[in-house]
Amino acid sequence: MKLNYFNKALSSIKRWLSIAFLCLLTVSLVANAPALAAPQLLAADLGNQVQQKTRDDADSAKGFIQDTANKVKQAANDNASKVDQATENDGFLERKAKSDRNLIEKRANEDSARTQEAVDDTKNAIERAVDGIKDAFN
Repeated sequence: MKLNYFNKALSSIKRWLSIAFLCLLTVSLVANAPALAAPQLLAADLGNQVQQKTRDDADSAKGFIQDTANKVKQAANDNASKVDQATENDGFLERKAKSDRNLIEKRANEDSARTQEAVDDTKNAIERAVDGIKDAFN
């Protein structure tokens, strides 16, 4: 007899706890409904932020690459002018220094262009991926 009384009380408590949990769940879903209803707005905003940050970083990376190429060219010119000043006539060392300077400048330009193209490719790949994600939410 006592066991039935205990079971009734326990099942009554379970029922009230279940009802309270469902009410709490309903209130939390209603409170968060605007965030759940507009994931595409959130995705679009975050996507735009990522794309803008990618563009900014790509521009700064390109600037750094160009500065580095200019420093390499300047160092090559300085070395060639030092050799020119050290030698009086148009000798073998002076011609070699000038040809080395030209080769270094050419390679610096090629490396700079190749690296900047790689930065552009990476930026474009990121933007395509973000656009794909934004399209998936639309």
